[in-house]
Amino acid sequence: MPHDATESALPLAGITVLDLTRALAGPYATAILSDLGATITKVESIKGGDSTRGWPPFDGDHSLYYDSTNRGKSSIAVDFYSEEGRALLKRMALASDVVIENFRPGVMADLGLDPDALLAEKPGLVVASVSGFGATGPLSQTAGLDQVAQGMSGLMSVTGKDADNLYRVGIPVIDIFSGLFTTVGILASLLDRERTGRGHTVATSLLEAALAISVFQGQRFLSTGVVPEPQGNDHPVLAPYGVFATADIPIIIAVGNEKQWRDLCGLVGDASLAEDPQLATGKLRTAHRGQLKDRLEALLVARQGIEWVELFRAARIPTGPIYTFGQVFEDAQVKHLDMVQHVTRADGSDLPLLRGPISIDGAAPRIRKAPPALGEDTRAVLEELGLTDAQVQGLVDAGVVSAREDSGA
Repeated sequence: MPHDATESALPLAGITVLDLTRALAGPYATAILSDLGATITKVESIKGGDSTRGWPPFDGDHSLYYDSTNRGKSSIAVDFYSEEGRALLKRMALASDVVIENFRPGVMADLGLDPDALLAEKPGLVVASVSGFGATGPLSQTAGLDQVAQGMSGLMSVTGKDADNLYRVGIPVIDIFSGLFTTVGILASLLDRERTGRGHTVATSLLEAALAISVFQGQRFLSTGVVPEPQGNDHPVLAPYGVFATADIPIIIAVGNEKQWRDLCGLVGDASLAEDPQLATGKLRTAHRGQLKDRLEALLVARQGIEWVELFRAARIPTGPIYTFGQVFEDAQVKHLDMVQHVTRADGSDLPLLRGPISIDGAAPRIRKAPPALGEDTRAVLEELGLTDAQVQGLVDAGVVSAREDSGA
């Protein structure tokens, strides 16, 4: 079994992050930073907090959308637009190593947190931003969401059954990639700060992230002028590589080289496939993908899908079933990886939660704290900042901040 996360210091232990993000891209980035050992203080509006707290699906009163990306964080609830609230935000920012936000461009300055001004006061600070379309340009002030970016980037144009049936990816993949790219920029900036003492501003957008992951599909158009089309569940440029019918269930077969191709032909019981001149190269197999699929499926229906999976895996041909989420957590490999950890929320309820995906020195990340209730850690955060009990209570009484016991959360 994989090791549990060790008690020794993680790579980002001692790094403090002020998290001003909400929804998905920013919170995903800070969840990864938390997995790596950073201390994350999630600052939320006193008026309801992160918008995803109100998004389905729900477990009782708890948003599972929110829970899925806010592990390992502390929550403080602040009135962003009061003078005292803005002063508190600035004090917190200057006490941090990293500030990350995903407001519309210009809002940080309105909050008294202009990145250049912050760096002037604290040259070693890293300020990271995620926007919809970029900090400048004709769409910079336009609201952007994941599916909009999927559509505008070309991703939806190559995802679906055919050109008349285009689909979004089943998860907010652009939000996730935007968060990951932001994390990479933050880590690179922290590394450079160790060498130079200088911080940086880091920025990406949903549109930039979506274009960046187009890889060979985008390059195909740029270099050849060919507009890629959707191929359903088949790989756009490789064959056989996709979903194939068997006697009972569909399975995925992914042939990536000539040895795998020849081995596959032998295993399905028709070695002559490998000698067919129309299928002699990867390029030819892709050109004749329809004919190839028909011939393979005529052979694959002789056995159940799981039998084929076991045979192909034994021959080191990439293959696997198509799971529902009701099946995936029963898979032996998923169980072996201990991907699901149980944490206890502030109200005492149990939450089975997916851990982060990055292991360090053989140790899988441990979820150090359940996703916080709104304002759950307000008092602790402010006391760590140096405020006295009386000062904290004064901010609570003035409505500048709320603490969990005061909000009734």
